[in-house]
Amino acid sequence: MATLHEITRTLLAIPREAGTPEAAAAREIVSDYLERLGYQVVVQKFSFSPASLKAFPIFGDGLGLLALILFPLLGTSGVPAWAALAAWVGGLAVLGIIAGGVGVGWVPLGDKLREDANLVATRPGDRPRRWVVAHLDTKAQAHSMAGRLVAVWITAAAIVGLTALATLRLGGPVPLLWLAVGCGVAVLAAFLARRGRLQGWSPGARDNGTGIVAALAAAESGPASGLGILITGAEEFGLVGARVFARLAPEIRDSEFVNIDTVDDDGILYLVSHDARGAQLARTIEPHLAGLGLSIRRRRLPLGIFVDSAPLARAHATAITVGRLTWGTLRRIHTSGDTLEGLSMLTAETLGKSIATN
Repeated sequence: MATLHEITRTLLAIPREAGTPEAAAAREIVSDYLERLGYQVVVQKFSFSPASLKAFPIFGDGLGLLALILFPLLGTSGVPAWAALAAWVGGLAVLGIIAGGVGVGWVPLGDKLREDANLVATRPGDRPRRWVVAHLDTKAQAHSMAGRLVAVWITAAAIVGLTALATLRLGGPVPLLWLAVGCGVAVLAAFLARRGRLQGWSPGARDNGTGIVAALAAAESGPASGLGILITGAEEFGLVGARVFARLAPEIRDSEFVNIDTVDDDGILYLVSHDARGAQLARTIEPHLAGLGLSIRRRRLPLGIFVDSAPLARAHATAITVGRLTWGTLRRIHTSGDTLEGLSMLTAETLGKSIATN
């Protein structure tokens, strides 16, 4: 039987973009390993639209176009004072509906549907009390996760700024300098959002090879009953696998879910919750993880980051995400630079064992 370290190196050599033959091969490797550990593995298949990653670029393009439409409405007195606010609110609503429809897969934009799957691993006849979750897939974009966060923050600033300008227009034409700044930020947001399109491939060592290592280490060292392993697919395409599992899994409210997503060798260990149930779970496991000697912080999910625990929490499960990272980590992930260089995987392995046994 191959060791965990051997499996890790094999997985990181395979491009694991969801819905590709390589991702299916990686999933088979993980499934075989779990079965050799004595788990019963169910392959939960689903289809998804790869167009979902175009949602943010489409929203950015629309925001830039909307800003250019607003420019004359905000700066001249030849139109009714309410015209700019009406155009802004209506345009933003339509843009949100279109981008949202693309994001959840309702609008495929002509892209062919892809097939992917979750791996649901349990001991025969067992009903897990705690699930350890990690996503298998990777992606590469023209910008890193850090770049995406900056794009999201600038987009949010543009929305706030244009809303303020459209409201101010009710009192008279907006000064040209304010117009230039507001529209300029919106155009910048559009440019940065466009960089969210797929480009190349990433080994996905940190995101989320570390999560897979942690989940398999948990499977190795966990108790004979009460522990389940959920390996999700298509996380990078809008948390599709987690949303499918949340919809299909019976009695999801009776279990705890600890999602492990990106565990670097440096940084703070974050325990991320979405609601009161998750916050209580974070408080419960924090003392056990303190024995790892890491700096730990509990917090809510930052704007612009998406994790598999979110759809599980929305389905009323008790769910959190655990990750260790720095700004330097964010600059690597979702790029070809997310390799094993400078990464031991020891933290991920130890973390997985601790979560499984406490």
